[in-house]
Amino acid sequence: MRQLFNYSINHLFNHYTMNQTYSKYTPDDQAVWRLLFERQMAQLPGKASQAYLDGITATGFRADRIPDFEQDLNPRLKELTGWQVYAVEGLIPNRAFFELMANRQFPATTWLRRRDQLDYLPEPDMFHDTFGHVPMLSNRAFCDFLAALSQIALHHIENEEAIAMISRLYWYTVEFGLIQENHELRIYGGGILSSVGETTYSLYSPEPSRVPYAVETLLKTPYVIDHFQERYFVIDSYEQLYQSVPQIEDALEGLLVS
Repeated sequence: MRQLFNYSINHLFNHYTMNQTYSKYTPDDQAVWRLLFERQMAQLPGKASQAYLDGITATGFRADRIPDFEQDLNPRLKELTGWQVYAVEGLIPNRAFFELMANRQFPATTWLRRRDQLDYLPEPDMFHDTFGHVPMLSNRAFCDFLAALSQIALHHIENEEAIAMISRLYWYTVEFGLIQENHELRIYGGGILSSVGETTYSLYSPEPSRVPYAVETLLKTPYVIDHFQERYFVIDSYEQLYQSVPQIEDALEGLLVS
């Protein structure tokens, strides 16, 4: 099975991955990155999880330079948790997405939004994929959860209902998750961390509900993609996420046969 898995991964690399080609970034691209970076970093202290803020430093993110996957990010990530960032063209199929992450390779696109797209994009760009997600890849428990969840997804990859439920869990944790740290709510979801508006909304707005992490409830809760979330799930720790993996497997199996 391992040999077949490696063959599949190599096939995916050939089919979906690409070179970042760092030299293609223009001075205006670098200026847009700086604007986005500085705008978010001005508001994240006191709102973002400490694990994320530590990850910003550990992975070498800086305002004056778009991250170079091969030269900047991957050597640091490899040493920290064994993960790597792989350049992809954009959104990729579920199987490719989960096989990459099960092999501890995080897919990230290389295109950056324009100045007229600072606050809204129809699909994730490099700022979302890297600034939003990569710092958390320095946290080992979070990484172990991500790889284990991807393995579960691969086991059910041909079952659309199962993948829909796993996508909900991914959405409400990796993309839009909150964590309780030192008796305060903090953000760890990349979809929030890369959004200037939802950063404040998720923590302080009276409109959404904020509820404890509950696997079965989460698997059954649809999400929205065209406006801020109506519900956020709150974990107590990243170890709680990883330790919930057997519960995710059991709950998924139970819901599929019910």
